[in-house]
Amino acid sequence: MEPVSGAEAAARLKGMISAKYQVHGYSIDLTAKQIYALDPAGQVDFGGTEYAASARVPVASLRRNREDKYEWWDLSRGTYMLEFNENVALEPNEFAILEPDERLMRCGAFHGTSFLRGQGERLETLLVVGTLNVHIKQNARVSRVRVFRFDGAPGTAGGESTQKKAAKKKGARR
Repeated sequence: MEPVSGAEAAARLKGMISAKYQVHGYSIDLTAKQIYALDPAGQVDFGGTEYAASARVPVASLRRNREDKYEWWDLSRGTYMLEFNENVALEPNEFAILEPDERLMRCGAFHGTSFLRGQGERLETLLVVGTLNVHIKQNARVSRVRVFRFDGAPGTAGGESTQKKAAKKKGARR
């Protein structure tokens, strides 16, 4: 398994606001598109026939100053659904790790780290606000994605071990 450079991983993302600021050595910042409040009436059962996702209600955003180009969400303590501007389309031999940005966590909000595979229609995560209030501006960089590639036969999570590859190279030199 090897990390994919940010520049190479950027080709797998659609909807980036500014590659100049979002793409880093081995990661890409993700930005806030929309935040939803959740109706607390979701349900999960064993077979899935009674499954019902929680309803979503967009959280209203407001301009803090008349001259502001973007608006802010004022989030009180609780759980929300965060939708990103970006979508990820990964190759079959890749996966990505989605993690919260340190600045988001230092403000008292976070989301769990997630592993992503394949191609998602909408990239989103459950956002938890643990402090009394957090203000998030539209398009703020709130999360990070890192892409990894694994080699090997289809359906495996790797190929030959490093020791086996080294032994083959050594044998080929003799």
